[in-house]
Amino acid sequence: MIYLILAYEFFKIGLFSIGGGMATLPFLMDLTNKYDWFTVSELTNMVAISESTPGPVGINMATYAGYNAAGVPGAIVATLALTAPALIIIVLIAKFLENFSENKNVKAAFYGIRPAVAALIGYAVWELLKIAIVSVVEGNVQVNVVNVAVCGVTFALLQVKKLGKLHPLVWIAAGACVGVVLGM
Repeated sequence: MIYLILAYEFFKIGLFSIGGGMATLPFLMDLTNKYDWFTVSELTNMVAISESTPGPVGINMATYAGYNAAGVPGAIVATLALTAPALIIIVLIAKFLENFSENKNVKAAFYGIRPAVAALIGYAVWELLKIAIVSVVEGNVQVNVVNVAVCGVTFALLQVKKLGKLHPLVWIAAGACVGVVLGM
């Protein structure tokens, strides 16, 4: 039964998360409320791991979430279910590409989808910022000053031309080191 639920949920995510892997975040946030597959805290870890591993972010997160829910078979089901809608749509579009390529209604639809995709990604960023920057302790909202400082320093360093051109792996490794040091 868990595999059918995984397939259904991740097929839905794959069908409606237009705009890339980060557009899956609002849907994954919703899954934290519906199922006990992973917590919001684990979701932030999924994002970090998915961003730092090779491959598309959405697929990496689906694999991770499926594995959390039902082991290796769950990871396979979630990954296949997430990618199935795109595969189906691509095959259909390829079949009728010549008819759609210059259709003004299709162009208008994609033009209208852009703001929705931006809103989904903006929502995901907002939720991640709340998790990373703000914490609620005994009903009081507290700003994590250390995280704000690390974010500010990183942003400032990225503004330096020479440092801004460093490979992303350097920044990921530096972030991991800072996390380990601050975690102690």
